[in-house]
Amino acid sequence: MAMLLLKDVKKSYLEANRQTLPILDIPHFQLEAGEQMVLLGRSGCGKTTLLHVIAGITSADSGSVQVAGVDIASLSEAGRDRFRAMKLGFVFQTFNLLPGFTALENVLLGMTFGRRRKDARRARQLLERVGLKDRVYHKPAAMSVGQQQRVAVARALANRPTLLLADEPTANVDPANQQIVIDLIRESCREENVALLMVTHASEVAAQFERTDRLEDLNRVLSAC
Repeated sequence: MAMLLLKDVKKSYLEANRQTLPILDIPHFQLEAGEQMVLLGRSGCGKTTLLHVIAGITSADSGSVQVAGVDIASLSEAGRDRFRAMKLGFVFQTFNLLPGFTALENVLLGMTFGRRRKDARRARQLLERVGLKDRVYHKPAAMSVGQQQRVAVARALANRPTLLLADEPTANVDPANQQIVIDLIRESCREENVALLMVTHASEVAAQFERTDRLEDLNRVLSAC
């Protein structure tokens, strides 16, 4: 059974002029358990929308989105929220850390989303794994951009997800730390047997993965342009 399976997924938005703007039309996409791959595409081609549809943050207009055999497109909004918290990890390019919380508290908060008991030991282990053993009690403002992204990675792994989605994870990281972030995400997923779907426009990032698909080849909206 595939970890992620998309069939006939379509998504569009209504513009201000009341015209429908198609964003996604994906006949088929599949990712296996523990597999790591990159989805490469230019800016503005629907990469983030696709991740949001997979995560259930945004509903597809039609089609099937199956994660670990569960069609999240058929779940209620509350059901999608619960499933996302239990099964998915998400690394945002803007980090989305709470500024008033320490690194440890941000990771612990990630655990509460899945209705699991807070595990301070695991939170500390994750922060140590990402090289932040001495930044556990630092708040985001006291950390570098690269360190903030490391906290975001630790938080994404807090609930032991089966699938991690990474949205341009190096976009806001300085060049000196971009490779560190990529290696960190891949190694962490490998150690915990988490499937990884990373989207990026950077060919140098995609070149590091055995599997790279182009969104233009999967999305009929783009191939028709």
